[in-house]
Amino acid sequence: MAETFYERPIINSPYAAPERHWELDQDGQPTNRLIETRRRSELVTPVPKPKKRRRRNERQAEMTLDAGDDLSSAEQEYNPTPIINEIRQYVADWRNLPNPDQWKVSPETARLLQHWRQHDFQGIRPFFCQIEAVETIIWLTEVAPQLGKRTAKFREHLKGANEQANPELLRIAIKAATGAGKTTVMAMLIAWHTVNAVRHPNSKTYSRGFLIVTPGITIKDRLRVLLPNDADNYYRHRELVPPDMLSDLGRAKIVITNYHALRRRERLEVSKVGRALLKGRGEELNTLETEGQMLQRVMPDLMGMKRIVVLNDEAHHCYRERPGSHDVDELKGDDKDEAKKNNEAARLWISGIEMVKRKLGLQAVYDLSATPFFLRGSGYAEGTLFPWTVSDFSLMDAIECGIVKLPRVPVSDNLPGGDAPVYRNLWEHIGKDMPKKGRGKAGSKLDPLSLPPALQTALEALYGHYAKTFELWRDEGIGVPPVFIVVCNNTSASKLVYDFISGFDRVGDDEETTALVPGRLELFRNHNEHGNRLARPRTLLIDSEQLESGEALDKNFREMAADEIERFRRETIERTKDWKAAQTITDQDLLREVMNTVGKPGRLGESIRCVVSVSMLTEGWDANTVTHILGVRAFGTQLLCEQVVGRGLRR
Repeated sequence: MAETFYERPIINSPYAAPERHWELDQDGQPTNRLIETRRRSELVTPVPKPKKRRRRNERQAEMTLDAGDDLSSAEQEYNPTPIINEIRQYVADWRNLPNPDQWKVSPETARLLQHWRQHDFQGIRPFFCQIEAVETIIWLTEVAPQLGKRTAKFREHLKGANEQANPELLRIAIKAATGAGKTTVMAMLIAWHTVNAVRHPNSKTYSRGFLIVTPGITIKDRLRVLLPNDADNYYRHRELVPPDMLSDLGRAKIVITNYHALRRRERLEVSKVGRALLKGRGEELNTLETEGQMLQRVMPDLMGMKRIVVLNDEAHHCYRERPGSHDVDELKGDDKDEAKKNNEAARLWISGIEMVKRKLGLQAVYDLSATPFFLRGSGYAEGTLFPWTVSDFSLMDAIECGIVKLPRVPVSDNLPGGDAPVYRNLWEHIGKDMPKKGRGKAGSKLDPLSLPPALQTALEALYGHYAKTFELWRDEGIGVPPVFIVVCNNTSASKLVYDFISGFDRVGDDEETTALVPGRLELFRNHNEHGNRLARPRTLLIDSEQLESGEALDKNFREMAADEIERFRRETIERTKDWKAAQTITDQDLLREVMNTVGKPGRLGESIRCVVSVSMLTEGWDANTVTHILGVRAFGTQLLCEQVVGRGLRR
């Protein structure tokens, strides 16, 4: 009997161009037929359909293997998919030219390309998809302009697509599946620009000034490996740059920031009464930073430079609403609130980049995302691909090349009745019984043992499978445990689930005495058999309330993790040159480091088995030991499904 997709999904090497792909039918499901060519650029998401069919009126989004049919019908003037496939062929033909003299690139670029393609890497070798993404940018920048009219259409396409959606910018997007290593792609782009800029100081093509913008602190922490002075920087640690070029990287000026920092702040804190008095009968008092002052605060190292390169990580958060759109007004409830929040964040992000262009000038804007799609409420059809996308390595490609794990969802469950598995669409069955507000507004009378029965059963069912995986890993001598993550809808729900899993102190009727209630999932308990709290937690709660509370770590944690904390301290000094900050590391700093090092031997997060979060882990969190994910929230969009599931795909 022929092998099937689910028995043998990996059919290509991660280090060479894909040569085969599994065929999908019109419903987006594998036909188990192998096609002996590379998959064309498509929107695909590998998740099987449930064994029981859903009712038509159920709202929760259902992830299918082919998510492109509904999206491709949306009106969009610039459809990038044919362009992506055509550019891919040009780049492949160029890559196969045997003589570097035929490549039409600078000597430095040729040297880097040869290094990435042929070097005998002692550690992690770049994947083909990472090299191809950078090759595509290099080809468009250095090669295509020399090929005349036959490639001019690509520049015109990018120009037109950006004029429609980003009239002040020229953006280029790279679509790379979660787990395919976007950070490595950024490091390679930085190396290419910097080496050429240093060795060709009069060139107007390259830059050694970089602004990296992220959507949150999780990603910002992770990207510190892009700083040449970081202990684990990719240029040296992953051998991405030949030794004789490493000194050139030291001349790069790199600023990594969250988009939040691009908001112009108040220079003068004035009350409403004080503002009215100062205003008098004159003009409105302006106490905001100027654009120049904001840039000086956020990126002082770049202020003397021109032609800055911007790298947008998780770039689907950066867009400008379509003029005249009323999409948000057509939404209701949580969907409307989320769309407003997304649009406000996107507006702040893109406005900040436009300020950089006005004050310093831009050389290039590179967008990187596994899901470079327009969000709901943006004015564009939800889920349509950014039309300035030039390179696409999809999740199906990553699965077929063995770069990421194969995601699986419940196709049956042990709760009888209904038209579809309860666990597959859990929120529809428990949402009405979960707290509607975060901890700050919901009060403190919530009982972890009063979680909806369906949620308790789902937790215990998935935990049962986790326990078997835990035993298998231990028998194989794997030094770190598998990781189970739970993504909740708000901070009240996350605290309830965390307490249910790990254990909590129940306050007595006298409101003075407490009694420990052991966690219901034994491997995730944060207390030993004697009821004493473990200095090194097994379960971690990560949400805004917990980060601010200072209650996340046991008082003995610093003593038990002294070696790992000292390593973190040394790395902080080496990276920031700030001795004072390194000597005053807070519990919040330690908690973030625990989160960022989950699954890494010898680091603060190595003992973590379970992570409960709100939205802080929906992107940018790169633990490669995740084996189980439970969503305790609505998943109304394809993008949100992919972002959350993506946290478990990294090998």
